[in-house]
Amino acid sequence: MGGGPAGISWENIYVRLSDFWRNMEHEFGPRYSRVLAGSLALTELGSLNASQALERGIDPKTVWEAVCRIQEVPTDRWLGPDIEIKE
Repeated sequence: MGGGPAGISWENIYVRLSDFWRNMEHEFGPRYSRVLAGSLALTELGSLNASQALERGIDPKTVWEAVCRIQEVPTDRWLGPDIEIKE
């Protein structure tokens, strides 16, 4: 599960809570992402949904990976959208 854009290794990426929600909204849309986060049982996380997992302190990257796997999001989209760096 290595590469990302420009040779970025997914294993070295840190996902903040804000990144998690931005990725969810980008991948699933602003409304459906919230529905999905509250209803999709993530079997690899003890059947918690994403919102429950985050509330229990599970790392947002771990939750995002679980969502991606169960929803079959292609690994090249796991890093989320490119964002413009503010100067």
